[in-house]
Amino acid sequence: MSENFDRNAVKQAVPTDPKTGKPYINTVAAVAIAPSGTGSELSEYVAQSVNVIRESGLPNETNAMFTNIEGDLDDVLNTVRNATMALAGQGYRTEVTLKLDIRPGFSGQIKEKQQLVDEILGQTK
Repeated sequence: MSENFDRNAVKQAVPTDPKTGKPYINTVAAVAIAPSGTGSELSEYVAQSVNVIRESGLPNETNAMFTNIEGDLDDVLNTVRNATMALAGQGYRTEVTLKLDIRPGFSGQIKEKQQLVDEILGQTK
């Protein structure tokens, strides 16, 4: 989608999803989901939420602090909800940290943002 959009424009036209006819609001989310009060090692719990995200079919990547997800705003928020319920649905007090970059008209931003920074730094692979 992003080939017809100006990266430097403050405002973009909002594309329509050809399948649904609804506006497609591309979103990149950084989310961290973890239980409270379960001890010092959270990996087993975090893995349950990450598994839900990976099974969503949305582009995603996990790093040391967050899992990034990309897709239409509704799909991203639904995936975050489902990943949260993986823990909260078991009765755990669950903390969610969520940051959204909503950019209509663009796609593939999980990878493209990294590439742009690498190009600026002269570290293109």
